[in-house]
Amino acid sequence: MKKISLPLALTMGDPSGVGPEIIVKSAHKLNFINYIVFGDPLIFQETIDLVGLPTKINCIKSLSEANFKKNTLNLIATSDFKSKPKFGVVSKECGLASYSAIIESIKLAKEKKIAGIVTAPINKKSLDMANIKFPGHTEIFSSFSSTNSASMMLVNNSIKTVLVTLHCSMSDALQMITIENELKAIEHAYLGAKMFGISKPIIAVAALNPHAGEMGLFGDEEKKIIEPAIQLAKEKGIDARGPFSGDTVYMNAKKGKYDIVVSQYHDQGLIPIKYEGIDDGVNITVGLEFIRTSPDHGTAFDIAGKNKASPKSFMKAMNTALSLSI
Repeated sequence: MKKISLPLALTMGDPSGVGPEIIVKSAHKLNFINYIVFGDPLIFQETIDLVGLPTKINCIKSLSEANFKKNTLNLIATSDFKSKPKFGVVSKECGLASYSAIIESIKLAKEKKIAGIVTAPINKKSLDMANIKFPGHTEIFSSFSSTNSASMMLVNNSIKTVLVTLHCSMSDALQMITIENELKAIEHAYLGAKMFGISKPIIAVAALNPHAGEMGLFGDEEKKIIEPAIQLAKEKGIDARGPFSGDTVYMNAKKGKYDIVVSQYHDQGLIPIKYEGIDDGVNITVGLEFIRTSPDHGTAFDIAGKNKASPKSFMKAMNTALSLSI
């Protein structure tokens, strides 16, 4: 059980995107003061001026220097821009800055000095330009877990899902559909449901092929890989069921038949989550020793710097982080 009295860490995200904007707006709208921002002082001052809120920056070097009060943004500087980068432009500098904020927050999380981490969106191309070879947040956090293994869980108001494969091509995803990876995702789905207080979760596993392979007519991954993984999970006391056709399993989860769904690949799981609205989705990393959440959207380069970004998904990510237990 995490300690709610500890502050949340909020990481800047890509400074050319909407991350700083949704952080400033979220902290103000939620009337929530127990947080520490990891990012760049210049970027956040420019953002505060942009959105026109009465927020003051308190630059700190340690948590002991934080001043938790309304309209005060306690910030640990993890980068030092001399001039504001252009909105909506990928760059090595922005990739490095976003990565540095994440790494510094992870250090405090592993020291158990913060309640959890809520990350603003990063740009994968900017990371690549900075020679940071992680395709996304989940992979970064996974590399810092004790087991070097973490899964992406997406939730909205009616569905929870954990992905077997993450940010990769479909051809690569097919190669990653293994009994080992299936079992890991099922185990993480179990842990993810428990984080929400579900004591005996029922886990539905989505099929890879149409109609769950139609008894081998449309593929044999269900028989050779997914079903054996489900059996292994059952032997560990996990109530895993399936595989069920991907065209109905999310509907049945929404109706309450299952507590969480294991999705085989990125879009299979994210389409039913995002279909109900970006503002309602939250991304959670399962398998870490600490809480990490994020909004279910990207850097939104098209509206960055225009004071149009909605903070609703980030606000929900913050509230979710405070409600979870590990």
